Amino acid sequence: MGSIVTRERLFEQIAVLIKQARGNVACAIDREMVLLYWNIGKILKEEVVKNKRAEYGALVIQSMSLRLAQDYGHGFSLQNLWHMIKFYEVYPILSAVRRELEGLSWTHIKTLIYLNDNLKREFYVILCRKEHWNTRTLGERIDSMLYERTALSKLPHKTIAVQLKELNSEDKTTPELVFRDPYVLDFLELEDTYSEKDLESAILNALGKFILELGRDFYFVARQKRITINNEDFYIDLLFYHRKLKCFVVIDLKLGRFKAEYKGQMELYLKYLEKYEIKENENPPVGIILCAEKNREQIELLFLSDDRIKVAEYLTRLPSKRLFKEKLHKAIQMSKNC
Repeated sequence: MGSIVTRERLFEQIAVLIKQARGNVACAIDREMVLLYWNIGKILKEEVVKNKRAEYGALVIQSMSLRLAQDYGHGFSLQNLWHMIKFYEVYPILSAVRRELEGLSWTHIKTLIYLNDNLKREFYVILCRKEHWNTRTLGERIDSMLYERTALSKLPHKTIAVQLKELNSEDKTTPELVFRDPYVLDFLELEDTYSEKDLESAILNALGKFILELGRDFYFVARQKRITINNEDFYIDLLFYHRKLKCFVVIDLKLGRFKAEYKGQMELYLKYLEKYEIKENENPPVGIILCAEKNREQIELLFLSDDRIKVAEYLTRLPSKRLFKEKLHKAIQMSKNC
């Protein structure tokens, strides 16, 4: 019996080594491929595109792709050569490629280089690396306009740049990076009519996807957490803990439009947690009131941002990108005018 256990243990140890080696080889191959494509992009840009007529340059690149693909495979298709040129145009300094894109695959990079806003691109690059997004997840996050939905995107450009730099170098997370508006809950697959209890149950049933929408540093603590004040029971819909912010996050679910009385209810939950639940090295809790629709004038008059209370809309169906963009643009403009 002992020899069988020993063999099994030896097999597991060797299997771990094999998997690690294969992972290292894959990473090394990805790294070399990215550098190769950058260098090809540099040559094509400087020798063909930069100083030649557009029509002539396009013909040369097309001819080059035919010869390279024939000799070296489909990785050198015409479309991919143009991706390489774009890659060099966006990242003209090799040291920046090595420093900023370490660990990202060519497929990641092909998606990122077509984001025209430098700060938005940097946001996705940093989160891609820190949260280990695969290319599908990256595409989903971009399509759901994650950057535009963070409070960060509504800040002045200099502030955004500083916070991204701190996130990248010091792993420093701020509330502006964490909280979103609106939250997209289309994965819940709710019927046209549903109650707050239905919404809560759907979120709990799809908890993994909900946490991804919130962000990976959220940890689920409790559902319908009972708190008792002067012999009266109250129930917190959803309670999470955020590892980086070191604080509890209370989520209160509301079906309709935001109402002023929701603030008092949330304040009660936060004060209770601050008095009875948090430890010495933790920060005061934060509340998110998720509503189907905001009431912006009431929110502004209540000064909710000063009370660690966030009000965010949720969408149970993802609208067309055009409508989503219009909605977000309007929300951003209103927030900047406040």
